[in-house]
Amino acid sequence: MIGDAEIIRVLTVDDHKLIRQGIAGLVSTQPDMHVVAEAANGREALHQFRAHQPHITLMDLQMPEMGGLDAVSAIRSEFPEARIIVLTTYSGDVQALRALKAGARAYLLKDALERELLDAIRAVHAGRKAISPEVSFQLAEHATDDALSPGEVRVLRLIAEGKANKEIAQRLSTSEAAVKGQVQSILAKLGASDRTHAAVIGLKRGIISL
Repeated sequence: MIGDAEIIRVLTVDDHKLIRQGIAGLVSTQPDMHVVAEAANGREALHQFRAHQPHITLMDLQMPEMGGLDAVSAIRSEFPEARIIVLTTYSGDVQALRALKAGARAYLLKDALERELLDAIRAVHAGRKAISPEVSFQLAEHATDDALSPGEVRVLRLIAEGKANKEIAQRLSTSEAAVKGQVQSILAKLGASDRTHAAVIGLKRGIISL
């Protein structure tokens, strides 16, 4: 069962073998932790978690078959005490909030792994939470922003795909005037100067993905 132990058992989940190897190499230098299993996608992660019930799971977000957010939710629904650290290249505040709401206990950026990972593993194992400073800054910066509605997120995703208002209206079975109103609302909420700028902000913050 999951619980305190002298050695922290770690499961690494990433579709890139080199990332998994790098993490295993870093963890192997520590006397108080050990990688017990690896997985290349969310489905494998759930299987490996059931088999090994690690203390800490290191979870990538973008993976084939089952992504990290779905995997976090699946593991946490079956094992409510699971302690999961998200490792990602995405610093967006919306993506981070989704991961934390799904049950992740920490959100770290891959480019800071050597500085932050080992401390975060110990912190989360001890019952605390950890968030990369850059992500914390993004969360604080946008804490009081008006969130986009689900309909506005759909419009923004189609804008990012290069669709004009008329095409968006046809796709969503609505009027072009309604889409124009949603676009204006999106620009205002995101503080964007134009449609392209809105798409860039949406991708950077993790509101949408392509």
